[in-house]
Amino acid sequence: MYNPEQIAEFNKANVEQAAKFAALAMENTERLVSLNINAAKAAFAHGVEGASAVAAVKDVKEFFALPSKYAESGVQYTIGYSRNLYDVVSSAQAQYSALAEEALAGYTKGLASWVEKASQSAPAGSDAAFNAMKSTVAATTAAIDQFQKATKQVVSLADAGVRAAADNASKATSVRGRKAA
Repeated sequence: MYNPEQIAEFNKANVEQAAKFAALAMENTERLVSLNINAAKAAFAHGVEGASAVAAVKDVKEFFALPSKYAESGVQYTIGYSRNLYDVVSSAQAQYSALAEEALAGYTKGLASWVEKASQSAPAGSDAAFNAMKSTVAATTAAIDQFQKATKQVVSLADAGVRAAADNASKATSVRGRKAA
């Protein structure tokens, strides 16, 4: 039922999808590596600053004040890193989902087209079978659409929850830091 042109078109679409996936993977890997290199640089600078502060201590009271001074900035840095990491991962997830939706839409469109072409060249009396197949393709497409909408809602709620938790942690840390000072 497939002709060589359909197979070639199907293979071409698969290669295009694979290329898009690979490019997306490289882009997100680059973002993640960049984030981690910047985090390593900041951690090194923070460590040097802390070591310099310890070296500059003149009395015991000043020495024991150092941990509380650097604790808040460390927590704020960790929250910031976590937030940036979450943004990178969340963005990558959205991109991969969009790519999957695009591939699924192309597959569904191709399948519907194939069913339509096959029904036109089918022998007389097979209308009921092809109508059932068309109905199944339509119902499956609708179910997948509903699943994708539900998934987007869950991701949106989870995103809002994570962002709210990060904001609350950041606020709580800054309040504690002000009380300690």
